[in-house]
Amino acid sequence: MFLKEPSHILLLVIVLVVLFGAKKLPDSAKSIAKSLKVFREELKNNDDKKSDGENGSTPKSKK
Repeated sequence: MFLKEPSHILLLVIVLVVLFGAKKLPDSAKSIAKSLKVFREELKNNDDKKSDGENGSTPKSKK
């Protein structure tokens, strides 16, 4: 499997530093963390809606 040995992780870190540069990595990590936070909040909101009996669909209007 991928990343079994510590040397694999070290190699991955070196490649990331070379590709993105040491200055951009913290900003990239912050962006990813913010995105994950928003994603988790949306999943939680979706689960709350399902538990309330709402399915998120809009009712069809009758003409």
